[in-house]
Amino acid sequence: MERVIVLNGDYSFLNTINWKRAVCLVVKGKSEVIKYSDKVLRTVNGEFMKLPLVIRLIKIIRSIYKSHVPFTKKNVMVRDRHLCVYCKSKRELTIDHVIPVSRGGKSTFENCVTACKPCNNKKGSKTPREAKMFLKRQPYAPTISEFFRIKMAHMGLNKLLKELGVY
Repeated sequence: MERVIVLNGDYSFLNTINWKRAVCLVVKGKSEVIKYSDKVLRTVNGEFMKLPLVIRLIKIIRSIYKSHVPFTKKNVMVRDRHLCVYCKSKRELTIDHVIPVSRGGKSTFENCVTACKPCNNKKGSKTPREAKMFLKRQPYAPTISEFFRIKMAHMGLNKLLKELGVY
């Protein structure tokens, strides 16, 4: 599915959305297209419309995350750059609790890391020290700006936004 970059009214990066939502925002006049993609959509009337690649909201909206980045499995993977913290693999990623839930570990940024299935299975319900596995990166709660910087870099948006003269 084609993703569309959404910029705030002041041209700061907000998020990415699917192309259907982006087209709705443009048609309703809530956003303007900054750059079109190469893909074309055929409308019900038989007309052709280029799909947007980058849109800018007409009005400035406040930050998506007001005080902190919400804890989700997806956000943990973004924070860890979609790499296993034990072996740096990119395959079969899961979420691992550093202190296992069976031992009272909580599902928080400070206790969860991205791990590949083989490493997660090897660690099991042990602590990393007991399993003789060591974290290449310590878990932490990312700041909002750091989170978006990591997310943009992973999606390859930095280069595109620089080409547009926005970033």
